Amino acid sequence: MEKTVNIIGGGLAGVECASLLARYGFNVVIYEMKPKTYSPAHKASTLGEIVCSNSLKNVDPLTSSGLLKTEMDKFGSLVLSVARETSVPAGGALAVDREKFTELIDKTIKSNPNIKVVNEEVTKLPIDSKDLWVIATGPLTSENLYNDIKANLGDDGLHFFDASAPIVLGETVDKNSAFKQDRYGELGSGDYLNCPMTKEEYLEFYNELINAERAELHEFEKKEIFEGCMPIEIMAARGTDALRYGPLKPVGLGRHLLYKPYAIVQLRKENVDEECYNLVGFQTNLKFSEQKRVFGLIPALKNAEFIKYGVMHRNSYINSPKVLNKDLSLKEYPNIFIAGQLSGVEGYVESSASGMLVALSIIARENGNELNWNDKTMLGALVGYITNPANNENFQPMNSNYGIIRELEDKTRDKKENRAKILHRSMCEIEQIIKENNLCK
Repeated sequence: MEKTVNIIGGGLAGVECASLLARYGFNVVIYEMKPKTYSPAHKASTLGEIVCSNSLKNVDPLTSSGLLKTEMDKFGSLVLSVARETSVPAGGALAVDREKFTELIDKTIKSNPNIKVVNEEVTKLPIDSKDLWVIATGPLTSENLYNDIKANLGDDGLHFFDASAPIVLGETVDKNSAFKQDRYGELGSGDYLNCPMTKEEYLEFYNELINAERAELHEFEKKEIFEGCMPIEIMAARGTDALRYGPLKPVGLGRHLLYKPYAIVQLRKENVDEECYNLVGFQTNLKFSEQKRVFGLIPALKNAEFIKYGVMHRNSYINSPKVLNKDLSLKEYPNIFIAGQLSGVEGYVESSASGMLVALSIIARENGNELNWNDKTMLGALVGYITNPANNENFQPMNSNYGIIRELEDKTRDKKENRAKILHRSMCEIEQIIKENNLCK
């Protein structure tokens, strides 16, 4: 097969799409603007860079995220394969050493003889091209390209604000003020380092947090905040106990202490060697100096060295129900497909999944077929959500969740049993799609 597909963007959706297309004999050209140009959040020159949390969420196939992963594995997901190879312990979640992850993604893609990487920025939607194109530029699509997308698709380009959490050097965490334990787990074992606080310590931290100086972000005042990545200072402003019932909840931790912790900050490993830790739930828009000062009020972090501060940035997406076909191609320009978070899916795995869905649509189209996804699978449910005209008026990004998947006809009162049935139904549907479309490579 000599067919060439051009992909703009070398993030998770782009590399997932490229890998699958290359496996089916397509020639793929990835246009990646790094290292010539960087977005506000990207730092590495490699493909597949992760900029926020290093967690790809739950692996249990009876969870919505685990179900999506199980479906993607049926088609041979590159992102999930590399994530497992570069994983770090994180309880029931799939978390990665982000440096090793992006380096292995980069090496795998660039060593593929069917894939060529061109390091240059594309600033215009290729509406006049007769070739196949995939726009996978992600939520941090460059301003020039995003403006051109809006100009061609209608001036209702949407966005929300997203934030990342800071990372501290492991050796600078005060281990005398912290302890290792998973929630409800054994003391001294587990994947999380816990930083307890007394009531007095928490209230001092809380008061400084809600009064701390934030980085200037004019549009931020519009409160276009994505609930799943809410800055900790915004969450705290909802009430004194908001954090204690959220990311700082002490439940199931620290029963060995001589006092009952009033709040606990959890740190998650960034790599296997525990060289650095991510502050779980601490997405923030505070100024860097304020992050060091305020987060330093947490006893275990009083001398912590911050190797990366949290940042806030705009995440862009299109009004997909209005402009996308069910194969994720544009209604007005069917040779152009939209993949990744730009399409309105939200999350690392969901972004990768949409890249896979686009690749499968292209493979099917070239074979004269059309994939008939339905909401009996999580993949199909995501497609259905972002292309459903009923969501046109108030379209919001969507994670994988059981609320978008079709309910069982023989539903019982046992939640676990129901999810096992959904998993079985999903696998049957996926096997049927693979068989009908000869997708066995």
